[in-house]
Amino acid sequence: MSSKVVDVTSSAHFKSIISSSTYTVVDFYADWCGPCKVISPVFEQLAAAESKPGRIVFAKVNVDNQRDVASTYGISAMPTFLILKGSSVKETVRGANATALRTAILSAAADAAKGAPKASASFSGSGQTLGSAPTGGQATPSRAVSGDWLPNFGALFSSPAQFSQGRGTLQTVVRFLGLYFTTLFSLIPDEAARDSAFAVRATQPRGRKI
Repeated sequence: MSSKVVDVTSSAHFKSIISSSTYTVVDFYADWCGPCKVISPVFEQLAAAESKPGRIVFAKVNVDNQRDVASTYGISAMPTFLILKGSSVKETVRGANATALRTAILSAAADAAKGAPKASASFSGSGQTLGSAPTGGQATPSRAVSGDWLPNFGALFSSPAQFSQGRGTLQTVVRFLGLYFTTLFSLIPDEAARDSAFAVRATQPRGRKI
C-alpha cells in the first residue's frame, strides 16, 4: 500500500482522519473483490500525486474488518469510493471506474487548494523597503531628493559675479568662465581681468587705530 494511503484500523481512527483534513477520499474494498484489486493502483497513484496533509487525505477501509464504518455510509458494493468534506459525502463513485474516480479526486483537490495560503510577491528579510524608515530611526531623505547639495541657482543667475567669490568648485568654474569671456573680447586683457567683477578681491586686514 502507498505511504500516502492510510489504512483505517477502527471507527475512532476513521473519525480522527476525517476531522484532521478538509477532504478525505475513502476506498471501501474487500480482499476477495477482483475489481478492487484492479482499481487499487489507480487510487494509490492519485493519492501519491494529490495528497496534501490537512487538505486532502486518502484512506482505505476493509469492509469486512471495519463493518461499523461501512454501515455508517451504507456501503453495499465494492469498490465504492467516497469523497468526504468533513463527514459529509460530496461525491460517490461505484465500481472500478478509473475515469470517474480521477475526475472526482481532481475536483476535490482543486477545491482544497483554494484555501491554501498564497505565496507573497515581496521578499522577506531584514532589508529595507523603498520609502521606509531605517530600523530604529526616522527616515533620512536622500541628498538627491532634499536638494541640500545643489547650488543656489537664483543667486547664480541674478548676480553671477558675487556668486563666483566663494571657494567651492562651482564658484571656481563660474569665476574662470567669467574672466575668460571678459578678457576674450578686450583689447587690454590684463586690465579687463583686474577690473572684472569676477576677479577675486583680496581682503585688507583691519589695522588698529592709534
